Amino acid sequence: MAPSGLNNLSQPCISEKKSGWMKWLSKIFRSGANRGGGGGGGGGGGSRHPQQLLGDQENMVWRAPARSSDDPSRAQKEKEELDHAIALSLAEDLKKRNRSRWRTDNDEAIARELQDKMNLSPYPSFAPPQFHPIDYRYCGGCNRAIGYGNYLGCMGTYFHPGCFCCRSCGYPITEHEFSLSGKDPYHKSCFKEMTHPKCEVCHQFIPTNRAGLIEYRCHPFWSQKYCPSHEHDSTARCCSCERLESWNARYVSLGDGRSLCLECMESAIMDTGDCQPLYHSIRDYYEGMNMRIDQQIPMLLVERQALNEAIVGEKHGFHHMPETRGLCLSEEQTVTSILGRPRMGGHRRLVGMKTQLQKLTRKCEVTAILVLYGLPRLLTGAILAHELMHGWLRLKGYRNLNPEVEEGICQVLSYMWLESEVVMPGYRSGPSTSAASSSSSSSSSHYSSSSKKGGKSSAENKLGEFFMHQIANDASAAYGEGFRAANAAVNKYGLRRTLDHIFMTGSFPV
Repeated sequence: MAPSGLNNLSQPCISEKKSGWMKWLSKIFRSGANRGGGGGGGGGGGSRHPQQLLGDQENMVWRAPARSSDDPSRAQKEKEELDHAIALSLAEDLKKRNRSRWRTDNDEAIARELQDKMNLSPYPSFAPPQFHPIDYRYCGGCNRAIGYGNYLGCMGTYFHPGCFCCRSCGYPITEHEFSLSGKDPYHKSCFKEMTHPKCEVCHQFIPTNRAGLIEYRCHPFWSQKYCPSHEHDSTARCCSCERLESWNARYVSLGDGRSLCLECMESAIMDTGDCQPLYHSIRDYYEGMNMRIDQQIPMLLVERQALNEAIVGEKHGFHHMPETRGLCLSEEQTVTSILGRPRMGGHRRLVGMKTQLQKLTRKCEVTAILVLYGLPRLLTGAILAHELMHGWLRLKGYRNLNPEVEEGICQVLSYMWLESEVVMPGYRSGPSTSAASSSSSSSSSHYSSSSKKGGKSSAENKLGEFFMHQIANDASAAYGEGFRAANAAVNKYGLRRTLDHIFMTGSFPV
């Protein structure tokens, strides 16, 4: 049995499974052993204990120190055997690394070869569908995830088919074409209904002209839009407010070729007796303006034919053409006046009108004032105020005035009366703001409130505004230009000074 001490070992070391790190350490260990062995042989006193290098438990190298009493040739032989073992170990390690690298390169070559074979397949290549997560798209209508169902892509946004709806009717748009306003989609029919103008007479879409443009007529005050053809197809027009008759709201026929809309009919004055309170309130208005009329001037409501006959018999005066609605009569005539209020008959026609012939005698410069029947209260009053001014000028000795001066100042009085009726009491606006003095303003407010009898409806006030608009925008030389010149003078100098200047010079002050 061999002793347990290491000093008795005489066999060379055995190398097992050396790692690269251990092989590197083996070189250092070998060089150190050579130096130790040489020293021991020279000095004869080298260490008797073996040198142990600890590493991995499976990679341990044991080396017996050289003995001074050993044969030098034997030590050299052991050294050569040890170097040979180390060299074999290094060669084996290098071979393993090369084999591993070759496998890696070979695997890559095989993978490329397989890929090429797949590409050369006789069947067409198929790319699997791309599945997106549920929250990949959101509906622009409901703001919810679209998921894997059907969807619409429009305007850079996605929609559920039922969420792409018309902004007008709210129903889904299923047609291939639609209209777009900003970012809002519409059915083409809904968009046309919303933007294409409709005729307010026939209630159809206004057609386009030969150039493809929408052409229509529009009333300057009421903004009533209608087809151009209705100006020539005998469509009735209200003799008061000038609006065309709608196909679903028939007008009332006055029996003398005139028609009246239902709004104007509400306050229409139909006979002479009904007009007397209005006539006296306007005379009081003149008295409040310090323009009292002492003579009793008869006032009659007449039909259109009777008024036209009276105009023919009148030698003096300038009359508004093509329609004259009032007359300040200065000649003696026999006139047919309306004494009984007519009633509504079939087909919206007035029947049962009572008339009477009246012989008018001249007692002063003014014989009578004639006004067309069937007009709204405010228009009837505006005509009365105009004709009374003609009477006041004649009674006060204003002679030989040109039409622009006489008709212009009469229109100013008509406008002022309308203003007192339409504008709230105590507040005056419009072209004739400074027309009256402080005393006349208080008087006009008093008589305006007394004539309202509980106030007027919004429709009647709107009519009054229209009549004022007609006076201010009249295009005729005498009534239109005359009014604007007279109104400018009254606003600048006041009514009394303007009337005095007209009396002395026959013209407006500048």
